[in-house]
Amino acid sequence: MRQLREEFPDTWLHTHLSENLNEVAWVKSLWPEHEHYLDVYHHYRLTGERSVFAHGIHLADAEWQCLHETGSALAFCPTSNLFLGSGLFRLPACWQNKVRMGIGSDVGAGTTFSMLRTLGEAYKVSQLQSYRLRASEAFYHATLGGARALRLDEKIGNFQPGKEADFVVIDPAVTPLQRLRSGRCKDIYEQLFVLMTLGDERNISETWVNGERVWGDAAAQ
Repeated sequence: MRQLREEFPDTWLHTHLSENLNEVAWVKSLWPEHEHYLDVYHHYRLTGERSVFAHGIHLADAEWQCLHETGSALAFCPTSNLFLGSGLFRLPACWQNKVRMGIGSDVGAGTTFSMLRTLGEAYKVSQLQSYRLRASEAFYHATLGGARALRLDEKIGNFQPGKEADFVVIDPAVTPLQRLRSGRCKDIYEQLFVLMTLGDERNISETWVNGERVWGDAAAQ
């Protein structure tokens, strides 16, 4: 991997980091000379602005510092972490240590590809740690925050003029419960909270990629 990274420095690297305690102990048994799990990647020059590490649940202070100093990012995969019982991701630590982070679904143990469902699980993970994940912050991590984690925020992530038009069109009330809750919302923030706690793939009516509709009602304009 180090050789490939050096040969193709513009490519992205994505791999696991400290998902569970057994994994951390296993890595330590393989590389006892290194200070911590992330230090192994750092030693082989696999950290950096185009490196995104999944999970990052059991991180030491020195690892948070290394992530910040190297510009590496984390992918928070709440459905996977809860399904496996891996632990609780410390979202506030990302802000405290100025580490970029995006929301991930995980390809293995993740239980859904729906970003709305995933945000709902992220909210629960945060609540279990007495951290209130506001809807505005959650949707930031799922959009511009994720783009920044990938260093793609100059191209995607929001509706700033000149960026690629990658977005979804959402129907905020497609189930009886959503309609009931949405009808009581006082502002956009309450509406987003309903979406992230009760929403799923049924709320997505259209998907657009680079300004072209790739899924949804062909008659919609």
